[in-house]
Amino acid sequence: MELFKIGFLSFRLADVVDIVIVSVLIYKLFVLIRVTRTAQMAVGLALLVGLAILAYWFQLEALSWIFANLTTFGLLALVILFQPELRGVLASIGLSGPLRPFSNVAGRHLIEEISRAAVRLAELKYGGLMVIERRVGLREYVETGKEMNARFSVELITTLFTGYTPLHDGAVIVSSAGQIAAAAATLPLTQNPAYRKLYGMRHKAGIGITELSDAIAVITSEETGQISIAADGKLERDIHRNDFRETLANYLTS
Repeated sequence: MELFKIGFLSFRLADVVDIVIVSVLIYKLFVLIRVTRTAQMAVGLALLVGLAILAYWFQLEALSWIFANLTTFGLLALVILFQPELRGVLASIGLSGPLRPFSNVAGRHLIEEISRAAVRLAELKYGGLMVIERRVGLREYVETGKEMNARFSVELITTLFTGYTPLHDGAVIVSSAGQIAAAAATLPLTQNPAYRKLYGMRHKAGIGITELSDAIAVITSEETGQISIAADGKLERDIHRNDFRETLANYLTS
């Protein structure tokens, strides 16, 4: 169906759909390379492509032969190299709908409980990492820890993160249903050099899970008692305890 025509150019409804799809794909590509490690890998890949073009242009037979044979396995290599990032992007593409998690009464109650738990851990200077599942499932990470399916409570969280207890290491994963799905879960560490040397394992794990999903990570430091929130691969540090509930609500309802 033709929408309008300018000179010899015609503009159809299919063209609009085409432009929208390409725009979304380009946006997702920028999301994919937002992490520094991935950006470096993309630059390296671009250099290889440029070298291949030069090899064919100047008829460098040895290099041309190498690149011709690498092409066969190129797609598989890309999938392997970018597997974590591709998984995160594909998951984000699947997110749709106007409904937001944690927008109902039960969700507001959970925000209150998580806020109280984080403040309590900070007061006690207990190191803690709570990962709040949203629309991207975290089942594979739940399976790395001790599955619980317990009702969320400040007392239980405090007990889990008490030092020298069996489950104090690792992350507590809070399901989208508001249950403690698992404790002592293992999470992927961020590969972003900006965070590699400045933070400990707990903060790196909190950032890492938010690079691969839309989860929100709440981290408390056992050294300083500071509370931080990780989201979208970024860390907001030292959130004041009086402001934490509102800050967390903004993250979870955005």
